Amino acid sequence: MGVDQLVESITPYNLRSIASHLYVPPFTVITAIWTYVWLNNFGYEEYYELGMVGYAIIFVLLSLVLLFCHWLMPVRCFLMCSKQEDVRISSHVCVEPTQNNGWPELVPLMRTKRDKLTKLWFEFQRVHYTWDENSASFQTKILDTAKPMEYFQKAHGFETEDQVKEAKHLLGDNKTEMVVPQFWEMFIERATAPFFVFQVFCVGLWCLEDMWYYSLFTLFMLMTFEATLVKQQMKNMSEIRNMGNKTYMINVLRGKKWQKIKIEELVAGDIVSIGRGGEDECVPCDLLLLRGPCIVDESMLTGESVPQMKEPIEDVEKHKIFDIETDSRLHVIFGGTKIVQHTAPGKAADGMVKSPDGNCICYVVRTGFNTSQGKLLRTIMFGVKKATANNLETFCFILFLLIFAIAAAAYLWIKGSVDETRSKYKLFLECTLILTSVIPPELPIELSLAVNSSLMALQKLGIFCTEPFRIPFAGKVDICCFDKTGTLTTDNLVVEGVALNNEKEGMVRKAEDLPLESLQVIASCHSLVRFEDDLVGDPLEKACLSWCDWILTKGDAVMPPKTAKGITGIKIFHRYHFSSAMKRMTVVAGYQLSGTSDTTFIAAVKGAPEVLRDMYTELPADYDATYMRLTRQGARVLAMGIRTLGETRIGDLRDKKREHFENDLKFVGFVVISCPLKSDTKTMIREIIESSHDVVMITGDNPLTACHVANVLKFTKKSLPTLVLDEPKEGIEWTWESVDGTIKLPLKPQTKNKMERKAFFKSHEFCLTGAAFQYLVHNEHTFLRELILHVRVFARMAPKQKERVINELKSLGKVTLMCGDGTNDVGALKHSNVGVALLTNPYDAEKAAEQEKAKKAKIEEARALVKGGATLPPRPNASPAPPPTNTSRRDAPPGARARAAPSPVSNAAQARLDSLMKELEEEEKAQVIKLGDASIAAPFTSKYTSIASICHVIKQGRCTLVTTLQMFKILALNALVSAYSLSALYLDGVKYSDTQATIQGLLLAACFLFISKSKPLKTLSRQRPMANIFNAYTLLTVTLQFVVHFSCLLYIVGLAHEANPIKEPVDLEAKFTPNILNTTVYIISMALQVCTFAVNYRGRPFMESLFENKSMLYSIMFSGGAVFTLASGQATDLMNQFELVVLPEPLRNALLMCVIADLALCYIIDRGLNFLLGDMF
Repeated sequence: MGVDQLVESITPYNLRSIASHLYVPPFTVITAIWTYVWLNNFGYEEYYELGMVGYAIIFVLLSLVLLFCHWLMPVRCFLMCSKQEDVRISSHVCVEPTQNNGWPELVPLMRTKRDKLTKLWFEFQRVHYTWDENSASFQTKILDTAKPMEYFQKAHGFETEDQVKEAKHLLGDNKTEMVVPQFWEMFIERATAPFFVFQVFCVGLWCLEDMWYYSLFTLFMLMTFEATLVKQQMKNMSEIRNMGNKTYMINVLRGKKWQKIKIEELVAGDIVSIGRGGEDECVPCDLLLLRGPCIVDESMLTGESVPQMKEPIEDVEKHKIFDIETDSRLHVIFGGTKIVQHTAPGKAADGMVKSPDGNCICYVVRTGFNTSQGKLLRTIMFGVKKATANNLETFCFILFLLIFAIAAAAYLWIKGSVDETRSKYKLFLECTLILTSVIPPELPIELSLAVNSSLMALQKLGIFCTEPFRIPFAGKVDICCFDKTGTLTTDNLVVEGVALNNEKEGMVRKAEDLPLESLQVIASCHSLVRFEDDLVGDPLEKACLSWCDWILTKGDAVMPPKTAKGITGIKIFHRYHFSSAMKRMTVVAGYQLSGTSDTTFIAAVKGAPEVLRDMYTELPADYDATYMRLTRQGARVLAMGIRTLGETRIGDLRDKKREHFENDLKFVGFVVISCPLKSDTKTMIREIIESSHDVVMITGDNPLTACHVANVLKFTKKSLPTLVLDEPKEGIEWTWESVDGTIKLPLKPQTKNKMERKAFFKSHEFCLTGAAFQYLVHNEHTFLRELILHVRVFARMAPKQKERVINELKSLGKVTLMCGDGTNDVGALKHSNVGVALLTNPYDAEKAAEQEKAKKAKIEEARALVKGGATLPPRPNASPAPPPTNTSRRDAPPGARARAAPSPVSNAAQARLDSLMKELEEEEKAQVIKLGDASIAAPFTSKYTSIASICHVIKQGRCTLVTTLQMFKILALNALVSAYSLSALYLDGVKYSDTQATIQGLLLAACFLFISKSKPLKTLSRQRPMANIFNAYTLLTVTLQFVVHFSCLLYIVGLAHEANPIKEPVDLEAKFTPNILNTTVYIISMALQVCTFAVNYRGRPFMESLFENKSMLYSIMFSGGAVFTLASGQATDLMNQFELVVLPEPLRNALLMCVIADLALCYIIDRGLNFLLGDMF
């Protein structure tokens, strides 16, 4: 069992001194033995090179051990640390995080002393863990908030400085600092990655072989590539750091006095006064609202653009225990949000704190990285291990190729050792080079090239990616999951009307035709607030108020339209807010009948139909049938009720409990609201389904509404009944019920027969609610794993449950894509293999171009004004200029000339420049992606609200995946060809020249570059590409094509030996001189590598064919042409440039025929195997 949601296990260790590291004794012994054997058995003079080779091998092995300590935490702990039983005497702890929450770390144990007590703690992913003696375990220390409301209502903050220090010592302060590592730190981290280390090792070997150009060319490419990645990573991290709160001063009650302190110094338990602040002043931490209501913009946290009403707890029942989970929605202001409007608290009751400045009074409950914003920043920074480009597969594939290379190297060593005069050092170096040639140094670059070109293509489509190596996963997606509201449907709600009964004529479509009482409930029962000129609140309530055309004033009164005769306005006196637990809202309001001054008080209630049904005096007979029918049609339905109150004084009403008003209601209709689908949702979902993907809806909405949308979009088959599993009433068994209520089935099929259970799943569609999902997770997990792949709709899901659904699907081996639009989807977006966040503001490319044009025009105008003498205004964060010391000239000395007054023209120019600079600055601010865009938490972010971006991501993913797989095939074949070419040359003491190696590298790099530029087709194909390299098709095609290439090589090398037999031994230290064998092997190996490109390039059905990808076609034709020209010996200058000799005619003809036969045979093998075993049909 893990320590908490973040940490799986904590193991205490002590660091060993370097001399006592466990790898030191074995290597000391091995070095001593080798030295003894070399000096005594072989001799220093005669076998100097052999001795050095031995030391080189020992050094390489030691380096590998040290690198493994760096790469793998268990190895590091085993070799460099000693395990401790008692944590109190250990210096470090190894922290193993839970799955998908980052990677293990060895962190130092800190000891802080205070009042003779020592606090033992460590920090992991910005969270403090403190040793607790009672439980003998590490725990995160947070303020215990499970206390009665009275405790908070009467709180007066810290009385003494000691109490503040004690709280800071135990709970920490309010710092949310992100440290962006230095460039070199991050570069070294990347430069010690396995592939990079291996490539540097290869470069060193090439240098020993005098291949300076080729080595430095490769090294330069690698360094540039890694440096670019580091720069990008640093940019992303500094963006995240900027999301933290900017510092400012805040009023805090300490020692019974109000004083100003920096927000970083706040401690849980402080009492603060906070109100609407400046542009950059966000709420500093999670605060419980004690006095004074306010409106908060939570968009940077939840992604919801609707500001939220927050109510103080001063009127809440004293003995109610505060529950941060359920009460936070109404009473807690979260850190990172913004107060947009606040109301000064009224007269303070006994024992309550008075406000010093008319702002709201709050109690600090969570600080630093324990706040909601802190957790979100942590999720972004440490959330999921970076999805890399198939590391395990790459490693296994290289092992597969190594089998061939070891055979080639062994062949060379055995044959070469026969010649006593050959240098063992040179022979060993050549064998090592053959082994390393199997792993192309450009492998990670080539894989990243494919990914990067997809990145660029997606950016042009308005889709941004923060984790590029997830792109190939998009090509393997099995299940596409969608949020409903704002993703499949629009945010614009439409009021269809009010249903008074179940008859067709019972639906009133126009507000003016409504009975007065229905109109009064719609107009008054809402939480909307007038904020400046806009309405703030729930989009559903806004839609209702604008439909009935009433106007809300700042004084909480609603006025009817001028055209309405004989209807008076309504004043709202008290609101009992909507809560998801109660599923209803109640308002106490009053109006004056025309011609009288007496106020008539009413209680207006609206909420879920099943909740209100017991509150009516007379329930209509068709009540249930009406709302069920409307819900099944996909509409959101709210029941409304009204009651005229007998009280005549507002003071009498305020003391009454909510329940007093929520009975004896009169039914006044159901308000019916629809959420229309986005214009292209249907076509896009059809394309996704037709391209062999499963689709699932995961939403917080009502199950019947969700099932209707799923039916319309063909998530569920119309021919099959949809069964819903929802929480039953107490004492009743869990049962499946169909949407129309005609079918009821037990939770689990009674049969144990596998075929019958399969038939049960196949003959129904399934919908799970959040409560049902939670029940199955805890009580019927085995059944859930069997069922979950057949569930098409998950309704009323909380954010954590959405995340759990994704993880359950992943645990069944499914590659999942999640598409959502708010930060409440962050967990699911982050944990899915491919998470796509849709921004709520649609992106218009034409509009963006126009804005860019206008911006340039403004900049030009500003420059012209500056040239004309206007001065640039100071930046808002710059210190203001000191006020002029002397505003009048009365004290000027006599005779001083009066300064000319500024001309009205220059005044106008200055004003224009000021306004231009302000506009440009605002535009700059608007362009920064905000925290609430869920974008920085999701690997992919789309600037468009359309789900067309899902199709784009999948197309690019498939294109990248196919490109990556064909690159593996090409690199494998090329590496094997070069391994055998090298062994053939080395046997005869011949090698490639530096020029030849560099030019070959450049030509192949060009071909690879153009492969990675392949574009996907316009529509998704029904076939899906192969998900990995290890399949019968890839392994067979690589092996058989290699057999063909190898036969050609053996045949041609044999002919070259006949044409130019070598009699005397070759001087390996001499300068490179071209000969027939070198020329033949160079030309045939290049020709075979070009053939490999031509044969293994895959086009349709996933991307452009070879003839459509013009740059690739021309590149192959150019390389092929160059090889043909070299083989024919026509261009003498070119031959000299390549350091080649002209081949005899019979050899030349045989070589050309061999290449043509190789091309034809390989093409037939590859396409034949693809047809039989691959993804062609």
